[in-house]
Amino acid sequence: MTLFIRNARVLTLDNQDTEFPCADILIEGSQIRAIAPNLPVPEPQPDLQIIDARGMLAMPGLVNAHLHSPGNLMKGMLDGMPLEVFMLYEVPPLSDKPPSPRLNYIRTLLGCLEMLKLGITTVHDDAFYIPIPTPDTIDGLMQAYADSGMRVAAALDQPNVVEYEKYPYLYDLLPEELRQQMANAPRQSTEELLELNRYVLERWHGQCGDRLRAAVSCSAPQRVTPDYFAALSDLSRTYDLPFNVHILETKLQRVLGQEKYGKSLVQYVADLGLLDERMLVIHAIWVDDADMDRLAASGCSVAHNPVCNLRLGSGIMPFRALRDRGIPLCFGTDEACVDDTLNLWGVIKMAGLLHTLTQLDYRHWLKPQELLHTAIRGGARAMRLGQKIGVLAPGYEADVILLDLDTLAFTPLNDLRRQLVFCENGSSVRMAIVAGQVVMQEGHVLTVDEAAIKAEARELMQEYHANLEAVMQNANILEPYYRDMYLRAATQDVGMNRRAGYEA
Repeated sequence: MTLFIRNARVLTLDNQDTEFPCADILIEGSQIRAIAPNLPVPEPQPDLQIIDARGMLAMPGLVNAHLHSPGNLMKGMLDGMPLEVFMLYEVPPLSDKPPSPRLNYIRTLLGCLEMLKLGITTVHDDAFYIPIPTPDTIDGLMQAYADSGMRVAAALDQPNVVEYEKYPYLYDLLPEELRQQMANAPRQSTEELLELNRYVLERWHGQCGDRLRAAVSCSAPQRVTPDYFAALSDLSRTYDLPFNVHILETKLQRVLGQEKYGKSLVQYVADLGLLDERMLVIHAIWVDDADMDRLAASGCSVAHNPVCNLRLGSGIMPFRALRDRGIPLCFGTDEACVDDTLNLWGVIKMAGLLHTLTQLDYRHWLKPQELLHTAIRGGARAMRLGQKIGVLAPGYEADVILLDLDTLAFTPLNDLRRQLVFCENGSSVRMAIVAGQVVMQEGHVLTVDEAAIKAEARELMQEYHANLEAVMQNANILEPYYRDMYLRAATQDVGMNRRAGYEA
């Protein structure tokens, strides 16, 4: 397949932040071959598609660097509440009934449809499976990405310790009956989980022209046994895979480190010898200066999810302090039940606004250029794809989006980058190209039947709601104990405040 994009305004996001007022892009197969004004039109051939992009902006596709796709059916379902209480509904600890592979397929596709229409061409899916993953449910998720045309790195986010071991104070707060139920809840051994990770690698890694890739995940250091944590690090190193680890998302997790390990969770991971350049540390809100220095020394990336962090009241990540240390940052929406959309444009804008509150000197407020680079090149780096996507240049994969510059977001057009960050909401995106294939055009995803998928999703919600009823009942039983745990942790002095205004 050969694509020839003509007469586009081009934002390359290369190291020089090169911009062409009017240029052509030649795409052969999955890669960009040339970008320049007035390229010669390719000779006619059966698979040649010429795209007139006059009045449009061509730029790299957005990278959603942190998502939990199993939450795709939960948008608008839950009130805001602290993470530890929220997870009773999102990843219920007493659930024992897995979704059907078909439900996993359809709910994953729903997210793909939303993201592609918004110009998100790549996603890092840290997928959890309730109660445990199986090859069939994994296949349902991965086949959805294969069919959608998106680029993905997908991990198994699966804890393997008893629920009450993940938190401070909870064991003592729970009655014996609930402790026993948690101890008996389904969970898998290190070897069982490693076998499933190897299954993903053998079955899916590198498929669809390397558009589908594996990642690894321990969810969080306190949620897995040390031997499983170390084994995942070995997999990451052997196959050069990104390694997802949620660290210090909440104040309670800061307290947990003090109570259980006598140190911060960043230091705990570093002392295990597992903090390295392949790790994607997710959230990193309740980090102190020593933690940030360790993160910087390791070469890891950090995923910032500002909308999620506000929705759950987790706090404000010290973005500038991390970035000034040279730590590579990226953006994620997190799951649909904490952002209630998968719109990365909203995340970028929120980051640009939120961090005006963390810097008194306005000269250090986040600039549009660094926000765009964080959203695209930062995400590519975190996914170990920094030499492959995130830039429009010869030799890079052709992941390109076209935005209509005649929309209200760009009328009048005063500053392209500033208006991409603060005016655009995804509604100007007219085309998404992934690996040289047009997968979305004029609001229509071309790879799957959107109407049929949405209709089936509505039917499958009956199955979903049947499971949800039991989840809600269990959550109502457990919530008072989790609330007591949360409030007790909130009163502890951890030497910092990452919340705006009120602090217990």
